Amino acid sequence: MKSPGLEFIIIGQVVAPRGIKGKLKVEVVTDFPQRFAPRSQIYINREPMTIASTEWHKGKAIIKLDTIDSIEEAEKLRGQAIEIHHSQLQPLPEGQYYHFQLIGLEVWTTQEELLGTVTEILTAESNDNYVVRGAKGEILIPAIEDVVKSVDLDKGRITIEAIEGLLGLNR
Repeated sequence: MKSPGLEFIIIGQVVAPRGIKGKLKVEVVTDFPQRFAPRSQIYINREPMTIASTEWHKGKAIIKLDTIDSIEEAEKLRGQAIEIHHSQLQPLPEGQYYHFQLIGLEVWTTQEELLGTVTEILTAESNDNYVVRGAKGEILIPAIEDVVKSVDLDKGRITIEAIEGLLGLNR
């Protein structure tokens, strides 16, 4: 059975200091860039911090934390993950899930055959694909309605319809 979620979720990574007053250039890895709005609570090394200001430059967030005031302090944070506490997650519409919720789930067919565990999710323009590793090797499962029949986070299980040709590859 899968645990109900992670305590902290990564939403970005400090790329480098920006300027001499302690600003940080951040690679954003969340679908909710508003998480970087001023007065937002974030965590670096599990230490709570508050964003004092935010600007955007070439797809990167440039944030100023209320406790970091020099390039030297900012340099110490280079490469660090920026996280939020799970209690800060945005609720998703029914039938949508965060990737971290799906990683580790068992994948079963509607005929009760265990295919393996979701180890990775590949994001594409048309649809995501679940990378499932199990006794038969690696299988790519398209995250589409015709294939994914149910996701049960409490049971740690995804049920799929093994449509023709789907499981014939990579066996």
